Amino acid sequence: MQLSVIIVNYNVKHYLEQCLHSVRRASEGLQVEVFVVDNLSTDGSVAYLRERFPEVRFIENTENVGFARANNQAIRLSSGEYVLLLNPDTIVTEHTFADMLRFMDHHPEAGGAGAYMLRTDGTFALESRRGLPTPFVAFCKMSGLASLFPRSRVFGRYYMRYLDEQQPSEIEIISGACMLLRRAALDRVGLLDEDFFMYGEDIDLSYRILKGGYKNYFIPTRMLHYKGESTVKSSYRYVYTFYQAMRLFFRKHYSHYSFVVSIPISMAIWGRSFLAYIGNQLRHRTQVVAESAPTNMLVVGSAPMLSEVRTLLERHQPKGKHRFIEGSLVLRPEGHLSPDIDLSAYDVVVYDTDSYPYGTLLAHLEHTPGNTLRIATYSLTSHTLITESATYTL
Repeated sequence: MQLSVIIVNYNVKHYLEQCLHSVRRASEGLQVEVFVVDNLSTDGSVAYLRERFPEVRFIENTENVGFARANNQAIRLSSGEYVLLLNPDTIVTEHTFADMLRFMDHHPEAGGAGAYMLRTDGTFALESRRGLPTPFVAFCKMSGLASLFPRSRVFGRYYMRYLDEQQPSEIEIISGACMLLRRAALDRVGLLDEDFFMYGEDIDLSYRILKGGYKNYFIPTRMLHYKGESTVKSSYRYVYTFYQAMRLFFRKHYSHYSFVVSIPISMAIWGRSFLAYIGNQLRHRTQVVAESAPTNMLVVGSAPMLSEVRTLLERHQPKGKHRFIEGSLVLRPEGHLSPDIDLSAYDVVVYDTDSYPYGTLLAHLEHTPGNTLRIATYSLTSHTLITESATYTL
């Protein structure tokens, strides 16, 4: 077996369905096994998906055991030479797996690798590659120095923006949203540390891979991470949980700095959490106004797809000014980038994933002038419109 793909799910069945469709396409011509570990979802994920993906092995937990433990359950049952940890709210292209496996095969020193993740507006997700959060790097991140000098090799090491995004590069930390691991490296350094319930486990494992004598790489093959931005990373819960994970990481790997590090880390946790709380209160006051504003959608796909999406938008976005364009890879290969379309009139472009390859629609999204649009998708298989923040089923 070449590759074992492992996805941990919790109440995101339609995002996961789309992810599994993209995984199915990316697996063509390769030896791939797929595991989905469900952490006691209440949306009927397993029952809904099992019959649609008979090739997938589902593991149903009777409690939410967290990200690390759930992944470890499947890793122990898997047999691939490589293991890919993949978030359910992602889309891989038809060639993502082949690109990553080819790179790993040609770089035996590589213990792990990550991909070029796109946000839903087509921009590069900075978490695609990161530096080791040593006390100094963490200080630069939390103090704002990393934002002031993003391309500095001294102050901007957290996101390593001084590296060329279009070229493979050696990095230190791989994102858990798409984390390709060599089995031999896992055998040497161990699995995910289950003391990390959520966040931080990818940082810890990446560091242990480096300490085990391997290297970690960034591979510029594209994929989409829906929630990379829409997960409210300024929310109180996210900030508190993330920085608590960072404190666990420091305690584990930098215990000799414990007194020096614990005080500023604790101050950062409570300070960032307080700012997140204030920010959420301010956002709540403007939420009603924002939700009342219509979303204008440009819809590109087959005639049956256009008909179904029209019905959904009449129900959920009746005030929006939408345009429906019949298109496919053959009929309109340029998609929404056609010169006859005024992109400034729209907020979202909805693509028919049965008419366009995932690789094509992500390439179109990435090359949208000014990154003015966010992507949404629709499939006649699932009859579900998937946007960054919500899903709508016919």
